[in-house]
Amino acid sequence: MTMSSAHAEFLKQAKKETRVIRIVQLAIFIGFFSLWELSSRTGAIDPLLFSSPTRIFNLFLTKSADGSLFVNTGITLFETVLGFILGTLFGTLLAALFWWSPFVSKVMDPYLVILNAMPKVALGPILIVALGPNMSSIIAMGILISVIITTIVVFTAFRNVDQNYLKVIQSFGGSKKQAFLEVVLPACFPTIVSTLKVNVGLSWVGVIVGEFLVSKQGLGYMIIYGFQVFNFTLVLLSLVVIAFLATIMYQLVEQIEKKLIRSR
Repeated sequence: MTMSSAHAEFLKQAKKETRVIRIVQLAIFIGFFSLWELSSRTGAIDPLLFSSPTRIFNLFLTKSADGSLFVNTGITLFETVLGFILGTLFGTLLAALFWWSPFVSKVMDPYLVILNAMPKVALGPILIVALGPNMSSIIAMGILISVIITTIVVFTAFRNVDQNYLKVIQSFGGSKKQAFLEVVLPACFPTIVSTLKVNVGLSWVGVIVGEFLVSKQGLGYMIIYGFQVFNFTLVLLSLVVIAFLATIMYQLVEQIEKKLIRSR
């Protein structure tokens, strides 16, 4: 078998495997919601607590018709995307600072460990008092919950870059800035993109918790309101929307990662 035919066979097998995976994923998705609907209709689960896919879909149509779902979703999505971007950006900048100054990184190392171990959600009330019960405190929550883990992961990647590459730059008279921009940062792009994947979930957690505490709009508010009035269909609708949007964000990050791998 020639190289070209072997490559063609490999691509064929890869496409076949992808199709099988998609079919199984779709079957699991349909099976889950079908079982959920059947269990709700037959009383196997409490329809008051667990609702059903048809009830959730009907509520989706109602909330879409009056526009309230899109307003609340837009607010939460804006807060999450902003917190996601700023958390990743600040974390990467802090990692760059620690790489640039080993003294600063050694001083801050124990504090990073403490902050990473601390449940950031517990700082929510402090943020609310400091920034006020508004959107700023919610976005700050989204930033806080992702910035520490971003700093730790990206700084570790910066520090583990092969020193031989840096020596080559230095041997040609390159500055520390050139070494960082031309060697360290490009070498760590995959790690930064992988950190984005983690931050997708963390940002949603931070923003939803922030909305639990202070917001009068958003998907987090819809969840809390649903619990207060025992409208669990509203709660589950909000969770389904969050899961859908988080999946979209994750897929977008994956596309960025694939393009980065191809370019490299």
